[in-house]
Amino acid sequence: MRIAHLTFTVDTAATQQALATLVAAAPSVRAMPGCQAFIPFADPTVEGGLGLIHEWDSAAAFSAYLASPGFAELNATLRPLMTAPPVSRRFEAEPVCDAACRPA
Repeated sequence: MRIAHLTFTVDTAATQQALATLVAAAPSVRAMPGCQAFIPFADPTVEGGLGLIHEWDSAAAFSAYLASPGFAELNATLRPLMTAPPVSRRFEAEPVCDAACRPA
């Protein structure tokens, strides 16, 4: 499983616009083959901070997303709003618990 964390900052006046852009894209990204999660969020600890958590079945599925027109559109909309380069971290992970897990 490929997990990607993306964090970035935008001018505070653009925070809601940028978050709305990510939220609007969520249904189409989630419908892509291999997408397990696409979760945009505002980071309340950083002024203008936003983030995105991705979970994909495989690196290939994530790469297909990165090559998609939807990703290009998001990038074209969000990059001009960013006040600094985004920070993207990607991980390979094996789930130890599925959706049926319950805390002990």
